Amino acid sequence: MTWWCAASNEPWDWSPRAYPGIWLFMVLLLVGYLWVCRERPDRRKRWFFLGGWALLWASTDWPLGTLGSGYLASAHMAQYLLYTMAAAPLLMLSLPEAPLRRGLSRLRAYRLVRLAARPLVAGVIFNIVLLVTHAPVTVDTMRTNQAGSFLLDLAWLASGLLLWLPVCGPLDELKPSYPARCVYLFLAAGLVPMVPGGFLTFAPTPLYSVYELAPRVGGFDALDDQQAAGVIMKVGNLPLLWPVLGGLFLRWAAEDRAATPPVQVKTADKT
Repeated sequence: MTWWCAASNEPWDWSPRAYPGIWLFMVLLLVGYLWVCRERPDRRKRWFFLGGWALLWASTDWPLGTLGSGYLASAHMAQYLLYTMAAAPLLMLSLPEAPLRRGLSRLRAYRLVRLAARPLVAGVIFNIVLLVTHAPVTVDTMRTNQAGSFLLDLAWLASGLLLWLPVCGPLDELKPSYPARCVYLFLAAGLVPMVPGGFLTFAPTPLYSVYELAPRVGGFDALDDQQAAGVIMKVGNLPLLWPVLGGLFLRWAAEDRAATPPVQVKTADKT
């Protein structure tokens, strides 16, 4: 029984494949969230959760999960972006404040989370995970078995949640000013990933054995596939990142206008 997406070396076809482990994980995630939010349900937060949950499932399960785990490096990279730049911020927006504070207090993990949520720390951790999980030795080792592929997906989701915690998390004291958030997101999620993305784009030979030796999908050459993956890493995040930066800038401007007292025009006294 195949429980999680992993490289299988089987010829690709569009016949649906069942992954009970993914279904069980997603059901447990949904039930756990609804149980945590049972006291004071927030409809808006629930919609955020359902959006992030659906994106997470779509990027993990067949067909994208299957393609990314053992056929196409470009699908692997698309999975990564959906995990970190789409599903993670929606899931972060869905977290309720009170249950989160209680959970951190019981686990005595608040100080650790507060430290990890500092923009410099969160940005460094996010990009370390990016580099480590996309290193050829990591991909070729972990994508060949279900446990490794599951851990890879879990690392992406965790790093994505950490990336967005200082930006849109439920704990206001962990969020810096709007300008600081803009700079942080631009550097951590926009600028730094361009370096490994460029390396993948301009490498003269395929770097990932698992994708180089995989059965071809639609005649897509291994080197062309890797170059597409590099382009996705370099610029695929921009359609997701720039609207967020624009929204943060508008909120900053509105906050600045609200904090600035109106200028009173003095009129000359009539005699």
